[in-house]
Amino acid sequence: MKGVFIILDGAADEPISALGNKTPLEVAKTPHLDEIAEKSRIDHCYTVKEGVAPESSSAVVSLLGYDPNNVPRGPLEAIGAGMYLKKGDLVFRTNFATIDDLKDGNILDRRAGRTLTTKEARKLAREVNENVKLPFKFEFLPTIQHRGVLVFRGGFSDNISNADPGYGKGFVLNTQGSKIVFPKPLDDEDDSKLSADLVSSFMRHSFEVLEKSKINEERSRKGLYPANFILCRDAGSEIIRLKKMKGKWLALGYMPLEIGIARAAGMNVYKFRYPKMKKIDVYSTLYAGLYRAIKYAVRMLKWNKNKYDYFYIHIKETDTPGHDGNYKDKVKMIELIDERFFSFLKNFIGDARLVITADHTTSCKRKAHTDQPVPVLIYPEEKHEKKRFIETEGLKGKKIMGRKLLEETLLKK
Repeated sequence: MKGVFIILDGAADEPISALGNKTPLEVAKTPHLDEIAEKSRIDHCYTVKEGVAPESSSAVVSLLGYDPNNVPRGPLEAIGAGMYLKKGDLVFRTNFATIDDLKDGNILDRRAGRTLTTKEARKLAREVNENVKLPFKFEFLPTIQHRGVLVFRGGFSDNISNADPGYGKGFVLNTQGSKIVFPKPLDDEDDSKLSADLVSSFMRHSFEVLEKSKINEERSRKGLYPANFILCRDAGSEIIRLKKMKGKWLALGYMPLEIGIARAAGMNVYKFRYPKMKKIDVYSTLYAGLYRAIKYAVRMLKWNKNKYDYFYIHIKETDTPGHDGNYKDKVKMIELIDERFFSFLKNFIGDARLVITADHTTSCKRKAHTDQPVPVLIYPEEKHEKKRFIETEGLKGKKIMGRKLLEETLLKK
């Protein structure tokens, strides 16, 4: 084993008044990570570029050394979900969302309250696939909870605007209290106009189907947000072909996006089944997922140490509390990762290289990704001194741009 690359999704944050103007990383008790940090260098990184609040997809693609402008999220999600794609297929990442109606178009919740179960999503998707009639073949595939992938089969242009007001292509615009938007062609080509019209028709017709669904009627009776609208973003119509990463890599994969990125980069994927949501409380599922992710990360490293050069571990759960403004659970999750994972890693890593970072800052105050840099831990460092993996410590160190991170650290000769 030569090295391990760890991304704690959205773990970086801004100072929070309720935490004494400290961030969750600063407040969290992380003795094991602190022990690693004392033997490391702490720098900071703009994962895509300065002034940009990146989506997870563009940030991770950039951190692995690729140009995020050439790698749209839609096809990555489809690859991660095991879908077969051909050139010209128009692919989107989707969210089940909640709106009031098509006339006013107010988005009440971009993720249907985070309470949609995968079982419910599959039933709703079946209704959409069976009842939405369009002039071209499409496949709508739910993945995990509110997430999904939409594919139009044929030869289409992806040069259209996002049909999601929260996101541009690869970066965050606004995820709070906005109105629905329909895609527009970004050039004068007939194919682009056709693509925009097709997606608009799908969104309108699927709303009509979802509004009448007994599943959504039952959700409304329970006081839950109905999953009555499908937001579509990050279109792609080209087959993703990335240059293979240096060395032999194994990635921990449990969400479609991260699985898709790993596969596109030529990594093998160590998968496990994510826990199903059984209760309305989304955090019980998040913690179950986090416990399982840590368990399999440890198992992956133990069982494969002598079979691979590098390991990529992406922990997703730390991002959600930031979007919810839930700093208490963000602190708790960071502490849990330290107690159960970094306690193992500090004795396991030996002389191998280690890089720990976040893919973006997720602000509990703003409930969104921001353009602020993230801290980077680079182990080992000959000079040992007391320091922590926190935002302010990172700003004292060197500035690294996302696409150069691995080249200048983990893969450095």
